[in-house]
Amino acid sequence: MSYSTADSMPRVTLDDVRGAQKMLTGVARTTAMEGSRYLTQLVGAPVHFKCENLQRTGSFKLRGAYVRIAGLLPEERAAGVVAASAGNHAQGVALASSLLGVRSTVFMPTGAPLPKVAATRDYGAEVRLHGQVVDETLAAAQEYAAETGAVFIHPFDHPDIIAGQGTVGLEILEQCPEVRTIVVGIGGGGLAAGIAVAVKALRPDVRIVGVQAAGAAAYPPSLAAGRPVSIDNPATMADGIKVGRPGDVPFRIVEELVDEVRTVSESHLSSALLLCLERAKLVVEPAGASPVAALLSEPGTFEGPVVALLSGGNVDPLLMQRILRHGMAASGRYLAVTLRLTDRPGALATLLGVLSVADANVLDVSHVRTDPRLGLTEVEVELHLETKGPEHCAEVGRALREAGYTVID
Repeated sequence: MSYSTADSMPRVTLDDVRGAQKMLTGVARTTAMEGSRYLTQLVGAPVHFKCENLQRTGSFKLRGAYVRIAGLLPEERAAGVVAASAGNHAQGVALASSLLGVRSTVFMPTGAPLPKVAATRDYGAEVRLHGQVVDETLAAAQEYAAETGAVFIHPFDHPDIIAGQGTVGLEILEQCPEVRTIVVGIGGGGLAAGIAVAVKALRPDVRIVGVQAAGAAAYPPSLAAGRPVSIDNPATMADGIKVGRPGDVPFRIVEELVDEVRTVSESHLSSALLLCLERAKLVVEPAGASPVAALLSEPGTFEGPVVALLSGGNVDPLLMQRILRHGMAASGRYLAVTLRLTDRPGALATLLGVLSVADANVLDVSHVRTDPRLGLTEVEVELHLETKGPEHCAEVGRALREAGYTVID
């Protein structure tokens, strides 16, 4: 591929993205576009999901990884490739390398979910577990590249990666030519940058909105400063977009072509994942559901038709459990309450009777008698309840207080 340059920074063009699309024929799937009736009613305009969670390896990452590795010189391929990732990029590099006959080594954090580690190995990569966080894993992969001559495949900061991810934008325009707004999650920026290059070249009227988790939002301060800046200790359940610093190459494209970058809360992320699972029957990871979180957060601020990009479906089952519970709590369908009562025969049964009348379904009960905070005749009970929404949660609380119970939390 050839790239124009400005200020010594590589630039990705529409021709580059179109070339990547030809290269990916027969490799990456043209993923489905599905309508969402629930979000259409909420937003007041048609909303569609672009389902990259159904892509091979479970995310869009295969697109950029394949284009990057396919563009290597023969001697570079012979040296092999190396990458660092907690999951999606790892699997994309592993599969792309296998398809192209290139040896791959992938460094993953020691705490990476076992299903993602197993999938990366199954796609043909040698997996090395190193470091507690991705930054440590990244350093180990770059050190390996320096020692062995293997080519380091960056997850987002390279023109080939951006061109590959931009093929999603071409598909969106083909599948939904009337689109007015595209909402896409942003971590390092490769996906948003690629989509912006493709879409703005063909449809400059389409608004592109990037979405970051509020606890890992490096783009807003970077855009304000006019250059990539690092944030300390990014924290979010959406590990796919938990990036502490934008990439140099995608940042310039996002700065120029992406219309807006918004942030979303953890509650909206978990609610979005729950909505995708229940309403759309789609398994989506928190990062992949971030565009849906933005629509839930401020539904009246998007011009339709809207395309929300579901960018990944690789979620650890144990994490899924915790997130679903978090999402149910955020939507008022799960209530954890701690209270104290007198320790006497039948006290717990009486409490459960109050909850039964209030129509709250008891999921779990924890009964604590031996705690120095408790009086001699007190017992602390923690209840996990299934409820029907915020109003029902308030009703349950009122019923407990009216029955004379002291609610601690």
